Amino acid sequence: MERTLIIFKPDAVNRGLAGKMVTRFEDKGLKIIAIKMETLNPYKLKEHYAHHKEKDFYDELIKFMTSIPSILFVVEGKEVCAVVRKMIGSTLGREAEPGTIRGDFSVSNQANLIHASENVDVAEDEIKRFFDKSEIHSYQKMDFDWVYAKKEKGYLDSKDK
Repeated sequence: MERTLIIFKPDAVNRGLAGKMVTRFEDKGLKIIAIKMETLNPYKLKEHYAHHKEKDFYDELIKFMTSIPSILFVVEGKEVCAVVRKMIGSTLGREAEPGTIRGDFSVSNQANLIHASENVDVAEDEIKRFFDKSEIHSYQKMDFDWVYAKKEKGYLDSKDK
């Protein structure tokens, strides 16, 4: 199973949308394996957003992301990076499709509620940046048998071979 990082940004926390947003991921059948709330460290954020360093919104973005706590998750599932990216919608909230998190709750580019890793390689780096190994949990999610077929879960028993 793949893993991805999700960050509910300060605007999501401040607007009281965290519950509605996490419910969408749980309803989809994804497995939350780590969760915490913290005011993000500006040094970590500068590393996280290094690809935006030369853009005019960079300093404002760092200030925004350190303004109040964010909620960080590690979520696991089959093709989870692509699934989560579809669920959150386009970066610019007012262009995001209805039914996506940004499409339903955002009209902004910066105050767009949520971050999700763009692919598995990026997710691995981002998870390491924000979570210690001891904060990530492994457990059997009881409804995975109803969310995925056996072959999708990454194992085959002898009668399926």
